[in-house]
Amino acid sequence: MARADAQGIPAYTLYGEGKGFPDVMHIERITSRASLHDWHIAPHRHLGLHQFFLIETGVVVLRVEGEEIRPPLPVMISIPRGAVHGFEFAKGTEGYVLTVPLAELRAAFSGDTPIAPRLERWGCAEGADFLALFQRLAQEHAHADPIRPVMLRALALELCCEVARALSPAPGEKTLSRYAERMAEFDALLRLHLRKKWRLGDYAAAMRITPTQLSRISRSIVGVAASAHLEQRLMQEAQRMLAYTRMPIAEVAYDLGYDDPAYFSRAFRRVTGESPGAYRKRLNLGS
Repeated sequence: MARADAQGIPAYTLYGEGKGFPDVMHIERITSRASLHDWHIAPHRHLGLHQFFLIETGVVVLRVEGEEIRPPLPVMISIPRGAVHGFEFAKGTEGYVLTVPLAELRAAFSGDTPIAPRLERWGCAEGADFLALFQRLAQEHAHADPIRPVMLRALALELCCEVARALSPAPGEKTLSRYAERMAEFDALLRLHLRKKWRLGDYAAAMRITPTQLSRISRSIVGVAASAHLEQRLMQEAQRMLAYTRMPIAEVAYDLGYDDPAYFSRAFRRVTGESPGAYRKRLNLGS
């Protein structure tokens, strides 16, 4: 069913839109729908749905919001609610179309989520990165067990996150400052090398900056010097090891690069407010 807006553009009530969507979402092959319309989908819009297209093979001409593009394949196309769009497909074009009611996935489409601003604009991304997700969605959609709706929402939310990452930032969306980018680089190195006994100078050298510059970045982003940030991360890892392993406290200290277990215990107390032994005892894990 369709109704035209003031510009004469039909707003399709696809799959029952506007009178209660019959399923949590819908996914089908491009051939299943496009072949019914002689491979031509006239310009239209959906008022309560978001659609994701994955075009694998063939040829597609996309007309959206007054633009016409012929994207190289494979391509993922994200079409938000209200966007006027239409397609010309070459006969036999293969792919998927996923239709998601906005009400079913508020975690992606509500205004207070960081995903929503990027999904509010149409966009295209490299399709090969999304093929496995579309295939999993199609497989899950074919199931009939009680877990199916939850799994469909989970997979669709994963797709929304990956699409949001692939699309460029929305106008006015805050992006990472240069200092924030360098701090993220520092944290990534910490995850890789924390238990390899790297010192602050090693991290700075890997980032091609001086320890002083690294501390300036750390103070700007997290409010403490890089050495303090490193120590906090070491103590977080120490807490994890004390909580989830039976390693003696001295071995935890050595494993994290401390030559003196007593110094490690003092550092642990300074950062956490209690000794390693008291922390482990409080968690009832024994020592």
